[in-house]
Amino acid sequence: MLNQNMISEATRLTRAGHLVEATALLQRMLRGESASEPSGSTARVSPARLEPPTINVTANVAEEKESRRTARVSPAPLQRRSIAQFDRLKDFPGLNLRGPMTRAPPATTDIAPEGTRFIAGTFRSAAGSRTYKLFIPSRSQGEPLPLVVMLHGCTQSPDDFAAGTRMNFLAEEQNCFVVYPEQPSGANQSKCWNWFRTGDQQRNGGEPSLIAGITRQIMQDYPIDPNRVYVAGLSAGGAAAAIMGATHADLYAAVGIHSGLACGAASDLPSAFVAMRQGGGKARNGGPSVPIIVFHGDRDTTVNPNNADRIVEQSATGMRSKAIEGRVPDGHGYTRTILTHADGRVVSEHWNVHGAGHAWAGGSPAGSYTDPRGPDATREMLRFFLDHSLGS
Repeated sequence: MLNQNMISEATRLTRAGHLVEATALLQRMLRGESASEPSGSTARVSPARLEPPTINVTANVAEEKESRRTARVSPAPLQRRSIAQFDRLKDFPGLNLRGPMTRAPPATTDIAPEGTRFIAGTFRSAAGSRTYKLFIPSRSQGEPLPLVVMLHGCTQSPDDFAAGTRMNFLAEEQNCFVVYPEQPSGANQSKCWNWFRTGDQQRNGGEPSLIAGITRQIMQDYPIDPNRVYVAGLSAGGAAAAIMGATHADLYAAVGIHSGLACGAASDLPSAFVAMRQGGGKARNGGPSVPIIVFHGDRDTTVNPNNADRIVEQSATGMRSKAIEGRVPDGHGYTRTILTHADGRVVSEHWNVHGAGHAWAGGSPAGSYTDPRGPDATREMLRFFLDHSLGS
């Protein structure tokens, strides 16, 4: 069990702004050390060593690059294993330990198909303001169309997330609008959605009210079918999408979570660390009450795959379960578990991607945090979404 005194001290350090010291203390707890035991030089690791790693096009390549970079940091008092563990903390969404990404922006042709529009907008309310990018399909002629809300992960931008997921290209095929709210560095240093703060897990305040506000603004300004509005996200964005499903079941007809966590999995920085490392507990208020599709790599060392299990098991009671094994040609194998009501209505799908890390399955190398070896999470999420509508 974690030492309660050490958790209290980590919380105090976090509130005082000493995030590096707090994170080092949490790492010692997970290794089973006590507050009185020496911690080597871990707590003295300089923030200057926390520069962002190069994020490559596949999960495995990214992990190999990070491992090589970690091996070059060799202060004598630290064992190599401890260095690597501490270094990986920078990849935990919401921990504010990583600065902006230096990846080159994607080309326009990687973001949206020719003949379509991808425009910028801003939403403002008493809770604050957020910019966003909106994809408008070429065949929009005024008839009500579906809308997908896409929440990016840490260090990402709407352009980067759109290029990596290729959601705009699939939306053009299916004649859908897509909006990408943007989390600014002023709200979180690493541009993570603050999924782990209780103030950002509520319906009528914080970031959920801003995301819902953007959704409603698009619904007001464009021809959107109010019964076919969906929300999806990656990592910290996936955790934010889970929150939107739990707090706005009247707005979203289905939710997609890739490499994320359940609503209420954490309430502060120490519990966020534990949830991501070990898997969060049961979600607050029973979790999402809308149909949900979950993707997670079983080799994810950033967000424990147990979190995917926590999300889907909340709706498993009394449901029928069917597991399907599959493999992408020259790519990843996967287990797809489908939960249905007795009347055949699908409640959830869980895609457990074998051998995959912390990356969008089937994504494009044009964006960050992608694994092109599949399966195609974008296509499967959009297929799942369009099979559901409010009131059905």
